[in-house]
Amino acid sequence: MSDQPTKTESESSDDATPTDNVHVADTEQTDAVETEAPETEAPETEALETQAPETEAETVEADASMAATTEAPETTETVDAVEAIADLAEQAEQAEQIDDAVEAELAAEVETDTEIEAEAEKTNDTEGDADAIAAPAAVPIKFEELALPEPMLKAITKLGFEECTPIQGRSLPFSLSDYDVTGQAQTGTGKTAAFLITLLTRFWENPPQERPNLGTPRALVLAPTRELAMQIEGDSKGLAKYMDMRTVCVVGGMDFDGQRAELAKGPVDVLVATPGRLIDFLERRDINLSKVECLVIDEADRMLDMGFIPDVRRIVYQTPHKRKRQTLFFSATFNDAVMRLADSWTIDPEHIVVEPESVATDTVDQKFWLVEGSKRRRILLDFINHAEPERAIIFANRRDRTHKLVEYLKKKGIPCEGLAGDVPQKKRLSTLNKFKSGELKYLIATDVAGRGIHVDGVTHVINYELPDDAEDYVHRIGRTGRAGATGTAISFVSEDDAFNLPALEEYLSTSIKCIQPDLLPES
Repeated sequence: MSDQPTKTESESSDDATPTDNVHVADTEQTDAVETEAPETEAPETEALETQAPETEAETVEADASMAATTEAPETTETVDAVEAIADLAEQAEQAEQIDDAVEAELAAEVETDTEIEAEAEKTNDTEGDADAIAAPAAVPIKFEELALPEPMLKAITKLGFEECTPIQGRSLPFSLSDYDVTGQAQTGTGKTAAFLITLLTRFWENPPQERPNLGTPRALVLAPTRELAMQIEGDSKGLAKYMDMRTVCVVGGMDFDGQRAELAKGPVDVLVATPGRLIDFLERRDINLSKVECLVIDEADRMLDMGFIPDVRRIVYQTPHKRKRQTLFFSATFNDAVMRLADSWTIDPEHIVVEPESVATDTVDQKFWLVEGSKRRRILLDFINHAEPERAIIFANRRDRTHKLVEYLKKKGIPCEGLAGDVPQKKRLSTLNKFKSGELKYLIATDVAGRGIHVDGVTHVINYELPDDAEDYVHRIGRTGRAGATGTAISFVSEDDAFNLPALEEYLSTSIKCIQPDLLPES
């Protein structure tokens, strides 16, 4: 894996508070604490083979083969050698029959270790089997080329998709073949569909032999925020529209008893959860993770920033050992801390990278406007009134700034709502649903709240304030230009923001030109 940019800490969410002191009962795993140190590999097959002496048959066959391949002049000695070869071959055949039992016994002795080794090394041979599964495609891969189940293809077609996004096209050939995958990709690149297609296909092709117990999911998807978790739940239900599969979401800030009742309705195929709320259910023994076949960690860097990793570790320890499950691990960045987590929870994964600049520049027209701090609001109002963007998200850096901006725009007759961490959950869901349906055209959001917004049809993203972190900038503008559409991102740059530009230019590998926006005369 190549070194990746380091992510700085960003605004924290009001999602469930990490429960560092929560005790979760150990599972039957003998190595319940998955440390960051590399695991001891099973003995190599070659080493096992050297412990067994050659049988007589093997020795005879080797002599015969050597004799057969040795060039010599055509003399009487050559004829004698040929006859000797025939005799040796006959002896070899007889010896083979005698030694069948011995070979079977030897095979039985190494069977277990060979199986473990094969699983541990399933993606290690990158020049062999891995390359045979998939190579970087020069043209987009169509979903129909992936041999997906007919109900899955029907759902994908119903959703209006034909071709894989880069992260889907590069990861699905591996994940559908049961390989562990680590993916570096921003939100809006299609990674959610990538892991959902994988686990839903897996379950369709391998139905359970017996009816699962209630609260015992086959797949667990962990997400850092309520909004993202609920978005994943919706996407899962859409992809499983023509499959008899059930997805349940448990998140903080929602009615606990209602979620418990939903779990009790029947077996769960896919459980989507935020860490804090899932810990609550595990403590009450309403959820059992011992049968998880596929574990998905989404936006690992965000969970690290928000302090959720201790809870995530406790949760991961409740699932089967990493050799007995498939793990799909996604993050916008892979700094040292994130890489250690990936190494702890996966087995020789195939690492897929979708560069953030490709997301930022290919489908989004980026503009940078020089503004005076005192004129931000008037410039924003002027733009909305005259450009009339069809659907826009306006980002501010702080909650209080968000609320003040909503109040100002409403006074000016602009219908808008705010989405920030301190907004009650019921209100947040209502606002987000209005925005998705088109009833609400303008949404004012902070970075944390904005992470869970995956809405097609957003025409504009406006950075009312330039974020301190270049990666947050990419996350923001990734709300537009989704699903093959194009979008526009406008960033207000004041004197106070100027010091952020060099880091942003380096991150995007491009120079940024700031222009003076045209303003109408004040009335």
